[in-house]
Amino acid sequence: MIVARVSSVSNLLPNLDDLLTELPGATPGVEDARAIVEAAADETPRPLTASGPDVITLLDGVPLTPDEAGYVEAARAANTMRGYRSDWREFTTWCAQHDTAPMPAAAATVTGYLADLARAGAKVGTMSRRLSAIKFAHQLRNLPDPTTNARVVAVWEGIRRTHGAPPDQAAPLMPPELFDVLDACPSVKVWRTPGRPGEPDLAGARDKALLLVGFVAALRRSELAALRLDQVAEHPNGLVLTLPRSKTNPTGEHVELVVLPRAANPTRCPVVALTYWLQLAGVTDGPVFRAVGKNNSPGPRALHPESINTLVQKAVARAGVDPGPYSAHSLRAGFVTYAHLRGASDRAIAHQTRHRSLATIGTYVRVQQAWTDNAATILGL
Repeated sequence: MIVARVSSVSNLLPNLDDLLTELPGATPGVEDARAIVEAAADETPRPLTASGPDVITLLDGVPLTPDEAGYVEAARAANTMRGYRSDWREFTTWCAQHDTAPMPAAAATVTGYLADLARAGAKVGTMSRRLSAIKFAHQLRNLPDPTTNARVVAVWEGIRRTHGAPPDQAAPLMPPELFDVLDACPSVKVWRTPGRPGEPDLAGARDKALLLVGFVAALRRSELAALRLDQVAEHPNGLVLTLPRSKTNPTGEHVELVVLPRAANPTRCPVVALTYWLQLAGVTDGPVFRAVGKNNSPGPRALHPESINTLVQKAVARAGVDPGPYSAHSLRAGFVTYAHLRGASDRAIAHQTRHRSLATIGTYVRVQQAWTDNAATILGL
């Protein structure tokens, strides 16, 4: 009987964008995978049920105080916990279909699951997330991690070599397409009621501010959703955003500062757009970006990160552009790509994006960079 049942661990299961993308632990070289597999110990699992427990119940029987339960929930990002729950459910469903125990999972169970995923065309990143969820679930019960078993390591190495491919990336949203998307944001709310005069379109003002702040500040969608008014400070050159936590700073060990400089063109200025939205919506505290009701009034709660993704795609579609390749991440990718094209150094870009590795910056600009100073373009053929 636990003091505080961690049923709220449903929030302990995180967002897929924040899940681990690599198999935890070092992967040894595999010169002879068959030899490693044959040498792997045959595990006999202690079965629970065919369907297996949901991750949110895995701490049953572990005595936790209310304070401890709260800290357990905070140990992972909310998005990551949601992802773990979803991935664990997928794994336990597969186990039920194959009449095998998900916990503790035998090495053969995990490798069979991976093989089926690979055969079905699952991406390596997806399979890696599933392995992370399996690892996490076993850690909650203090059980041996099956993902480090030699048999699993050998099969996983082979899958990565056979099916590995660059991850899909959102198309960068940057000028001139960004300007078209901004111009398409509605400025006047037109009512169907005869005789009712138009009024400033609140959703249009919000979308414009979100697009410009997301682009110039190079924010992640989770950071846009979490931004609060007390984190926005005025500066002679514009605004300064103080981010207490982020994907790369989850524990808040250091404060991250992001600047929003004033633009020469007020119609493309993030400071003007954000100030207008806040004044129009009457936001004096709390979340900066909020839902807007059909009555053209703001709601009290912050936008969900997935809602921001939808808003960006709808804004792109309003401009007559196919929204398929775009997402909320297109704003951050657009900043990196456009800043590089404008001559900014990788270090200067990382100063705004807060990337810890300059090598990561290159993943955003590789297509445009391939055409720069390339001898193939001056062959004169």
